[in-house]
Amino acid sequence: MFSPTKIYFIVFGLLTIAGGIMGYVKAGSTISLLAGVICGILLLVAAFLLPANVVAGLVIGGVVSLLLAAQFLPAFFRTGKMMPAGMMSLLSILGVVFAIAAWIRK
Repeated sequence: MFSPTKIYFIVFGLLTIAGGIMGYVKAGSTISLLAGVICGILLLVAAFLLPANVVAGLVIGGVVSLLLAAQFLPAFFRTGKMMPAGMMSLLSILGVVFAIAAWIRK
């Protein structure tokens, strides 16, 4: 079960970094750049900890996904815009689901 979770965290991490860069380029938002890069790197770290250090990898990936969901879900409900809030909400919820499913199977 760790391979799909590992792959998902890698893809999610790269997309999060790309989103932070896009937020900076389009809106000049330094906070988007910093948050995107930090969260993306943490997701990549979580992926590379799997399967050798399962607990740390799943906790980091799950917590980062949960924090991103807490940030983007209210924004999506408020604005109804699919980009970036809707997409990040969906990716974050999937990250939480992957982390929980892998934790249950560990």
